[in-house]
Amino acid sequence: MLGAYALLYASPYGLRVLTVAGVYALAAIGFQIVFGLGGALSLAHGAFFGVGAYATGILGSQLGWTFAATFPLSILVPFLLALLVGLPVLRLESHYFALATLGIAQVVLLLAVNCPGLTGGANGLPGVPGIVLFGWAVPRGLPLAAVVWGFVALGGALAWSLARGRWGRALTLVRDDPLAAGALGLDVGRLRLGAFALSAVYAGAAGALSVHTQRVVSPEVLEFPVMVSILAIAVVGGRGRVAGAVLGAVLLVHLPEWFRFLERSYLIVYGVALLATIVLLPEGLTGLLDRLFPPRRRALPAAVAPSAAASVEGAVLRVEGLRKAFGGVRAVDGVALTLEAGSITGLIGPNGSGKTTVINLISGLERPDAGRVVVAGQDLAGKRPDRIARAGIARTFQAVSLPEGATVLEAVAAARLERDRSVAEAEAHALWALERLGAADLAQRPCADLPAALRRRVELARALARQPAVLLLDEPAAGLTDAEKADLAGHLRAIAAAGTALLVVEHDMGFLLPLAGHVLCLDQGRTLYDGPPAGVRGDAAVVAAYLGEDAP
Repeated sequence: MLGAYALLYASPYGLRVLTVAGVYALAAIGFQIVFGLGGALSLAHGAFFGVGAYATGILGSQLGWTFAATFPLSILVPFLLALLVGLPVLRLESHYFALATLGIAQVVLLLAVNCPGLTGGANGLPGVPGIVLFGWAVPRGLPLAAVVWGFVALGGALAWSLARGRWGRALTLVRDDPLAAGALGLDVGRLRLGAFALSAVYAGAAGALSVHTQRVVSPEVLEFPVMVSILAIAVVGGRGRVAGAVLGAVLLVHLPEWFRFLERSYLIVYGVALLATIVLLPEGLTGLLDRLFPPRRRALPAAVAPSAAASVEGAVLRVEGLRKAFGGVRAVDGVALTLEAGSITGLIGPNGSGKTTVINLISGLERPDAGRVVVAGQDLAGKRPDRIARAGIARTFQAVSLPEGATVLEAVAAARLERDRSVAEAEAHALWALERLGAADLAQRPCADLPAALRRRVELARALARQPAVLLLDEPAAGLTDAEKADLAGHLRAIAAAGTALLVVEHDMGFLLPLAGHVLCLDQGRTLYDGPPAGVRGDAAVVAAYLGEDAP
């Protein structure tokens, strides 16, 4: 459609506007990677756009370098800058990250304005040469528009391929639930840094093409309106979608032109139209298209059992002297436990006794103040969650968190992204885990539509798909009916029978005591009872601290 418009209808000015739309589309595709897929609101994207523009402007106008030399450097410089600033700022969360990246953008703008010897200062640098490809000087108009949109097509194809592959799926999980992503063996920090750096590559390329289009570079390319335009394009087009970046860029770049006849009032109408689009279409233009033309269901892969981990006999996990304090409160105080292969151990205690904290310490979500967490002879205490997960420990969470925009199969396949070579292989292994829990019929259902019991089963399948040596379960029976609890108990016994050691935190004694072969009771972070389930109800300290005198 764009090609037909450019060839048959566009005026010279229309071709110029279309070229600018291509530049912003390329920048927005990069922003979709860090913001749409990665969920990080980076306000430095406009700065990377400007850095790429200045790299081309300085090298082209002052040193006379050609496009073949300036374009790679206009990509490399923002990429290196993103790696440099990304390491510290990506540790920040939510609005703190956004503010930090905004600060980076302002620093870059100040440098551009206050270094006139290099950047031309407030006046910028004129005389930037045009694009020369294989000795052909690309003229303005249709040829330049074709070149710019050719880069959009290449960049869009790459981003689309990445988004559908293992890396893009893993990045989406980081966006939706970084805690679960780490517990599934994904290196959250590396994924976020990769997305941040790759988005800078796209922004730098777009900035370079912008300068070749304008033939001049000035501080305007670093100012905040550029960042706002890219953000608006991504949101209006559809977050995380390559097609959304293209649709949003074409619409928002042309919209002011369509309203020019309103003269001074056009900005008001433009703002109202933009606001109405965001309010009425929160999922963007591509979300509207998906509702009008739902995508076809894909054929399910054949279920394949993943390669079995080496069988282990005896102790698979030893916890020794585990301690953790939050301020003046000792949440865990000297807890020790041993899990044997194929065993089921219950962890009980009153609210606030430290049960979930123990699981968090074992799985790496919290760092212990002291103690050891030994798996296969290796002390993992204080290691990152992804390293602990790769050592053979999987877990579920007290509040089930599944990616709302994913199907059940996609959610479970996320557990295999770190291990398998392709998405197809991960989905085949995920379907095996679902079949093992009698939930294969849920594979194509959206996670958002599942009731509580099915959500817990899907989360258990996701943990099981990793074929862990140790499985940590935080209140898996919460909210289930008696029939659902009985069904869950059967599945847990089958998992243990296959050699996995289970540590189950649970309040329902009617569910846990017949299931577990060993029980620990905590109170105020300390071990109150450590023994067989039969002795729990007869232990005076447990009754007093947890069960109560009227316990059956």
